[in-house]
Amino acid sequence: MRALAAIWKLGRTLVHLLAGWLTIRLLFPRWPQQRRDATVQAWAGRMLHILGIPLDVRGQPPARGPVLLVANHMSFLDILVMHAARHCRFVAKADVRHWPLIGPLATGGGTLYIEREKRRDAMRVVHRIAESLQAGDIVAVFPEGTTGEGRELLPFHGNLIQAAISAHVPVQPVGLRFEDAATGEDSRGPLYIGDDTLVGSLWRTLAGPPFVAHVRFGQPQLAEGRDRRQWAHDLREAVEALRRS
Repeated sequence: MRALAAIWKLGRTLVHLLAGWLTIRLLFPRWPQQRRDATVQAWAGRMLHILGIPLDVRGQPPARGPVLLVANHMSFLDILVMHAARHCRFVAKADVRHWPLIGPLATGGGTLYIEREKRRDAMRVVHRIAESLQAGDIVAVFPEGTTGEGRELLPFHGNLIQAAISAHVPVQPVGLRFEDAATGEDSRGPLYIGDDTLVGSLWRTLAGPPFVAHVRFGQPQLAEGRDRRQWAHDLREAVEALRRS
């Protein structure tokens, strides 16, 4: 029965993805940015509903930019749950741009892409993030640089934090956690690490035990003289505290 339910949810997921793709292709060019952002947030919330994932948001999401959000990274769902909590522009690896359906959706949502294997590209993206922040945007990054198992955060890299220093804007820590609905323990179903594939992670999400997505917004903070490395270290501690709250 669980497999049949997963197949049904998968079909609805594909339909919703296609509807989002059509909206971006046909309607976004004629809509103002504010309407696009609201549509992306509503679409993400609807997708979580289709997947059967309750969303629990605590703390105060930013009402407006400029602000840089920093969060821990565990799953392909991280972007979806953060979009559902508050629309923002994400920084993602360049490969995402070429994923079927997902790529156009990410681009339509305002994603900035980085080629992680090219060190020089990081500086270009830092400039792009700073420009976006100076324009008043809310931008979100995952300073771990890759997905982890969720039990312990990976070190936070300071490169992308430099954008907030350059733009003189606050950073707001965000803690993400997927909690098994039955046990209250961390759920491993949606994790996307190591040799995992997007399809495999999606299937575990659909067919595995139910879980709740928690998003915890902390207090915005300014650099106050800290360099990017020290600030990244302090932000890691803030995110760690949030995801355990």
